[in-house]
Amino acid sequence: MLTHNPFTELAAVIPPTVMQYYVIAMAILVVGGTLIDTVHKKSAKWFFENSKKAQESAERTLSAGDKAGIAVKTVASEVLTSSEFSNPQRRLSHLFTMYGFLAFIISTAVMVFCYPTAATPAPPIWPMIWHLGALSLCIGGYWFWFFIRVDVSAEGVPWNRLVRADLFILSLLAMATFALIWSYLQFSASPWQTLFLGLFILASTVLFSTVLWSKFAHMFFKPMAAYQKSVTKADGSAENLPTNTRDDPAQQKRHSMELLKDAPMDMGLGIKREGSSHY
Repeated sequence: MLTHNPFTELAAVIPPTVMQYYVIAMAILVVGGTLIDTVHKKSAKWFFENSKKAQESAERTLSAGDKAGIAVKTVASEVLTSSEFSNPQRRLSHLFTMYGFLAFIISTAVMVFCYPTAATPAPPIWPMIWHLGALSLCIGGYWFWFFIRVDVSAEGVPWNRLVRADLFILSLLAMATFALIWSYLQFSASPWQTLFLGLFILASTVLFSTVLWSKFAHMFFKPMAAYQKSVTKADGSAENLPTNTRDDPAQQKRHSMELLKDAPMDMGLGIKREGSSHY
């Protein structure tokens, strides 16, 4: 089953061009939804205004090489390894979900556009990546949903409580789950395959068409915000916040709380007495 390309058999029912148009339409919805979300929430405006303020208070000028190095470090740390998560379970769950999603989406595009019919059989590696990507997505997503969500693990809220913010993770999990079930039923020649194909398409459409109301756009803005934060640390502006060199009088004055201006960096280990069970 892992090396079975489900889109090849689907091409006998749905023309490959229709599948390709659907993938393109979903990509357009993601791009359009992200742009609308950026304008609606004014995140791009805030980003550029914040960057301009940081440049005005910068203590040193960064070269192009410095910024390139920060960009590479940001991608390696914040994007590829998700080092911002202090909770190791949350980090591992995120990596399973992120890489599973990328593997699933990329392999879907490759099989739909390059190997859509039996006349052009796909190398076994691509269906395997597709299935393993969906499985990885399910592992990370269900792990997060049942055990790691902050309102479930730290606040004791039931796992089945739903809010609009859950739209992204639920449609993502539904897409991966129905995709695996559909592929298995198709491989087994089950008459139920059509039902789960429809559920797979429905879940995919909901995921990619609701970017404006979900956290989907967050994955594009987050790396830019992480990069900007690293730049402000490197040029000394630090977003007008105190840095790790608080013994410097200039840094002490940045503190808004009078009691903390002369406080040492090490405030004691009390904050570490309780193990992290949240973000």
